[in-house]
Amino acid sequence: QVQVVESGGGLVQAGGSLRLSCATSGIISNFINTMAWYRQAPGKQRELVALISSGGNTNYADSVKGRFTISRDRAKRTAYLQMDSLKPEDTAVYYCNARTRSGDSWGQGTRVTVSS
Repeated sequence: QVQVVESGGGLVQAGGSLRLSCATSGIISNFINTMAWYRQAPGKQRELVALISSGGNTNYADSVKGRFTISRDRAKRTAYLQMDSLKPEDTAVYYCNARTRSGDSWGQGTRVTVSS
């Protein structure tokens, strides 16, 4: 079973930056197809923020394009989300997802709070 652990959340002022990390274990890196970041704000549904495929192709939600960058270190089995120019509406719990042929694995989430 794949274990997923997020880190890097915190409190930041609007316009600031944070870097989230998503570490996986319990699986060989090549068996992970995609890694993605989702977020869930209070009272809202969980939404896809960014995704990176095994080949390095990326996809972003329109609301974060140009501000967030997803990357992946295959050797470390870790994905990152660099978040710049943060806005109060980015406040949410951010979850990492690792998808394999067996299904999806989720972390517990890391909270990001952006103050205005």
